[in-house]
Amino acid sequence: MRIIPAIDIIEGKCVRLTKGDYNQQKTYNENPLEVARMFEDFGINYLHLVDLNGAKAGQIVNYKTLELLAAKTKLNIDFGGGIKSLNDVETAFNAGAKQITVGSIAVQKPELMLEWLNQFGADKIILGADCKNRKIATNGWLENSELDVLSFITEYTEKGTKYSIVTDIDKDGMLSGPAFGLYEEILSDNKIQLIASGGITTIQDLILLKEMGCEGAIIGKAIYEGTIKLKELSELC
Repeated sequence: MRIIPAIDIIEGKCVRLTKGDYNQQKTYNENPLEVARMFEDFGINYLHLVDLNGAKAGQIVNYKTLELLAAKTKLNIDFGGGIKSLNDVETAFNAGAKQITVGSIAVQKPELMLEWLNQFGADKIILGADCKNRKIATNGWLENSELDVLSFITEYTEKGTKYSIVTDIDKDGMLSGPAFGLYEEILSDNKIQLIASGGITTIQDLILLKEMGCEGAIIGKAIYEGTIKLKELSELC
């Protein structure tokens, strides 16, 4: 299982939200490169970088941060937030992203998502499935849909998507444990390569997700609040 620390960016700073609420924002470091290098120093190879300004604005905003982290570290960066057009996709890849996460467009313009899958390949495009009460949310979690998360992922997997990041919004930033029941249900379809995100609090959570068969796990607030130590992540890697 890939261990993937997260850096969420607002105005170029490393922040975390609670349940995706922009009014519940905490800044942990004003220098994301310092944080990324710290991850790298502990032998971590992956990074989930989220442009929260971009998610709200509907276009990439913090691409300069992506450029900096890609140029100054060897981390394999998955970038998401505000990717709504081919120009955004190309901006992210040109700035150094190894993969991108597409969520809102996969809901609103599925034909575009499928075009990008064909153009760039399933190894490059990750499906972002953020949900609340099983229903997919979009646009920085500011809007809700009636799409069931499992049906959403299954349909895209059948159309060629390889990786899906599933975030239970009610778990995100709460340090209350991940959505094990939801992930178990999703993983019953053995074609889905699931990247768990949201609520991961302890190393034991990660061990359980690995045993369940998750392809990857994204860890955010637990690192910044110290409930998971980087040394523990390094040993798990």
